[in-house]
Amino acid sequence: MMEITEKYIKKIETPVALKTQDLAVYYGDKKAFAEGTIEFPQHQITALIGPSGCGKSTFLRSLNRMNDGIARVEGQILYHGLDINNDQINIYELRKHIGMVFQHPNPFYKSIRENITYALKYHGVKDQSVLDQKVKESLQAVALWDEVKDSLDKNGKQLSGGQQQRLCIARAIAMEPDILLLDEPTSGLDPVSTRKVEDTLQELKQKYTIIIVTHNMQQASRSSDYTVFFNLGQIVEFDETSQIFTAPHVQMTEDYVSGNFG
Repeated sequence: MMEITEKYIKKIETPVALKTQDLAVYYGDKKAFAEGTIEFPQHQITALIGPSGCGKSTFLRSLNRMNDGIARVEGQILYHGLDINNDQINIYELRKHIGMVFQHPNPFYKSIRENITYALKYHGVKDQSVLDQKVKESLQAVALWDEVKDSLDKNGKQLSGGQQQRLCIARAIAMEPDILLLDEPTSGLDPVSTRKVEDTLQELKQKYTIIIVTHNMQQASRSSDYTVFFNLGQIVEFDETSQIFTAPHVQMTEDYVSGNFG
């Protein structure tokens, strides 16, 4: 792995929701990511940007142990002072606190209602009134309730792509996580659906800390509060989004966001 010598990592002065320390990811003997030390500010949207294959999705998936069984992850991932990157952690319990939404919408092959209630029932919620309220609250939070309230027994797979993605976000937040991870959640959506998802995230950050991987520079610049630039499996720069897109500290970042990279 090539060593990147010029870096800039902003120190966060506000409350921190999650912190990584010397995070490194290996696929067999190959190091895919290294030197991952960063703090994610609470109740903010942090965008992870960089060229394809730079390690940003690998990094994101490590944050709630989605790389377990696929890759070896070294270093610390600190959540409320607890290192969640150790063998004693219950990963199912962990994922109640750090939820994830993937690139391609993947609603369960169940009704809209059951997509929301499935995990809740699995974790012991039986009261139907509580389940019904959680369905309504979760769908309202992603601006989907008014669109589907009269068809909650419709299969979630029958929704449009944008609606399916918002349903997946609703499914994730039904468990009331502290942190929501999103891996290119709008890459396959049309501009109208993309904007609805972005508007949803702006509302959700009042309650959740959001970390999103995106290849869309316009999306990162308009939707995030902080931005991390990755390259060659390393964090090159982390700062407020306005700084990254107007006056970054590292020339490599400037080249990437201005389109002069490569």
